[in-house]
Amino acid sequence: MKLRKNVGKVLVVAGLALLAGLAPRPVQAKIQVDQVGRRVNIPAAPRRLVTLAASLTEIVFDLGLGNRLVGVAQFSDYPPAAKKLPKVGSYIAPDLEKIVALRPDLCLAIKDGNPRQVVDRLQSLGIPVYVVDPRNLPEVIATLKAIGHLLGAGARADELAATLNRRYQRIKNLTAQAKHRPRVFLQIGLAPIVSAGSHTFLNELITTAGGVNLAAGKTPYPRFSIEEVLARQPQVIIITSMARGGAFEQVKAGWERWRNIPAARNHRIFLVDSDLVDRPSPRLLDGLEVLFRLIHPELADKLP
Repeated sequence: MKLRKNVGKVLVVAGLALLAGLAPRPVQAKIQVDQVGRRVNIPAAPRRLVTLAASLTEIVFDLGLGNRLVGVAQFSDYPPAAKKLPKVGSYIAPDLEKIVALRPDLCLAIKDGNPRQVVDRLQSLGIPVYVVDPRNLPEVIATLKAIGHLLGAGARADELAATLNRRYQRIKNLTAQAKHRPRVFLQIGLAPIVSAGSHTFLNELITTAGGVNLAAGKTPYPRFSIEEVLARQPQVIIITSMARGGAFEQVKAGWERWRNIPAARNHRIFLVDSDLVDRPSPRLLDGLEVLFRLIHPELADKLP
């Protein structure tokens, strides 16, 4: 039995190596340092791209380069054209064989999720992997610019980045005009109740949009009981989850029954599309504007 397993592993490795050998080898290439400090030999004009996270798929489409994608991460569903592309596994479990079989001349990966061993294995097979590591909204915008220049779409990337920066600064300016900062509880898990602590994109969105995050703290994604949430007296409750169907509405109705909290009394319990607030892509700016309108409706008419 052990002999069969060893033979199987050898065949898989050999097969991957053979597939990698069939990948196109651009004549021109340039050493680039990615966002985690790795030196990567990037083709001068990569034409066959694989993205290992949905956020990276969105960025490539935003740059107008969706036609170069030959494979994308499993949950790449935006824009709609991304749904039709071959899937290469989830971002936490990429399918190495599928990736190699697509013969990419560049893979785009993200540190927060993509396993280092997969990145290293692709590199060892001669497939360059550029890893990004955005930690906040300005870094997401910077990542868009970096990828754009990497792919030869620098002008488009600079234009998009300038627009995103203007939108970001506009929200910050409007927030500075707010007379108060409402207490916000954001629920991202339905059962159990899970929220977002400090050092998360969600915390940054809430605070930048002019709210006080009631789940702020060292734990990135803390759990709460209903009683703990009620005790914090949220003025705004925002519910976002990967669950679909009626789950959203049921949770919203559940909170609305607790009339002893301001959010329920004042009808300030809202549902938000999770894709707008949990993917480090340019759509985070859409999510920021949505949250700002919900947290500060008195200033919402100042947004375009």
